[in-house]
Amino acid sequence: MDLINNLGLGFDVALTLTNILYCFVGVLLGTLVGVLPGIGPTGTVAILLPITFTFEPVTALIMLAGIYYGAQYGGSTSAILINLPGESSSAVTAIDGHQMARQGRAGPALATAAIGSFFAGSVATLLLAIAAPPLTRLALQFGSAEYFSLIVLGLVASVALAHGSIIKALAMIVLGLLFGMVGQDLYSGQPRFTFGYFELYSGINFVSVAVGVFGIAEILRNLEDEKTRTLLVKNVENLWLTKEDWRRIIMPILRATGLGSILGILPGGGHVLASFASYSLEKKLSKNEKEFGRGAIEGVAGPESANNAAAQTSFIPLMTLGIPAHPVMALIIGAFIIHGITPGPNVINDEPALFWGVIASMWIGNLLLVLLNLPLIGIWVKMLTIPYRMLFPAIIAFACIGTFSIGLNAFDIYAIAVMGIVGYVLVKLDCEPAPLLLGFVLGPLLEEHLRRAMIISRGDPMTFLERPISAGLLAVAAIAIILSLLPSIRRKREEVFVEED
Repeated sequence: MDLINNLGLGFDVALTLTNILYCFVGVLLGTLVGVLPGIGPTGTVAILLPITFTFEPVTALIMLAGIYYGAQYGGSTSAILINLPGESSSAVTAIDGHQMARQGRAGPALATAAIGSFFAGSVATLLLAIAAPPLTRLALQFGSAEYFSLIVLGLVASVALAHGSIIKALAMIVLGLLFGMVGQDLYSGQPRFTFGYFELYSGINFVSVAVGVFGIAEILRNLEDEKTRTLLVKNVENLWLTKEDWRRIIMPILRATGLGSILGILPGGGHVLASFASYSLEKKLSKNEKEFGRGAIEGVAGPESANNAAAQTSFIPLMTLGIPAHPVMALIIGAFIIHGITPGPNVINDEPALFWGVIASMWIGNLLLVLLNLPLIGIWVKMLTIPYRMLFPAIIAFACIGTFSIGLNAFDIYAIAVMGIVGYVLVKLDCEPAPLLLGFVLGPLLEEHLRRAMIISRGDPMTFLERPISAGLLAVAAIAIILSLLPSIRRKREEVFVEED
């Protein structure tokens, strides 16, 4: 009964005209950045984060969330039609989706992606609504020692699940932690790493880091090597599925929904891992295994359902613990902070309208995405022909204006330029920037809870091992890092993400 009452409150908030409008804007932008290979949802959320400063908190979060899960939908369109994924988790969809398009079945492929995404997103949102209250009650029992261990586990898991070199991922975590330490000391007020710049006394601007590392750096990378888009299908017709298609996609969608819902909770690239894991599972279970790679409809249904389920459940650690499971979630934590809200277990009690309003808006957003992706497919097909060089000047100008508008400080614009160069250099060095942002967001929390736990225990570090939950979390973190360093596990990681690069 409490769940029904809470969801009723959520729909009261989400169904206001303003929130429906910005939910629509969010999923529309998400679909757009998913369709257009380029900046991606992380960069888009980073660039749009400054303008949400003038919104009501719940409206801002509804729009930003819509961009994220909307991009999971949109990424499948370019993956199927031009074999160029607009979002990393859609890379595996291109394997069979593009082959279906080459065989004249682009319509059924797009319809399968939309149906699987809608079902998985809706079910995963229900799981979020069910799981959030008990997890929040558990989190309220945590002390500083438990939170420190939980953050350590989150950072370690993000390294273990990131594709590419583990050493480089660890280096990105450390670099992010160092960036997060810039500013005045939490307890003494002594400036650290400010190099005499008064503007750095309050720390590096979160928006400048996000826009620079994910927005500007991604634009520079795309300009350096703009991929040619060859549009295979100019008019998509016959979106309806045959009885045989329905028979073949039902079980993959159900299995992928469960798999994606679980993997989405994991820190790092849970939504990417979910799509690849689903594809591997369906290939092993299918009676049509020889069709995989040649246009198997299961190869579209499974991954698309999995990545959308994961996109929704990645909000669980964010909404209940205040721990981001993905770079976009780290940006949404930034939105909480910009609006003066401390993310974590107290949000459900202190801001119930916001908490349940965001959850309810996800059902509305998923419905809007079906209406956007199927009837308007012709518009998205035409969008694929826009040259990227015509888009990037407006994107950069919009990012700079939005960032400047928050604090009216020109130093933040210089910071964007510097962080953009840093991000571009990291990309050229094959360093994944996502762990950097997670380290930057979680670094201050890690330091705060470490020092608070040490003060409470009078300097005894054994407090982290004497408390059962804290010790358990640290043990899981240690096991995760050891396993990820084993040669056999490292080979498996490379195999899982091989199609992404």
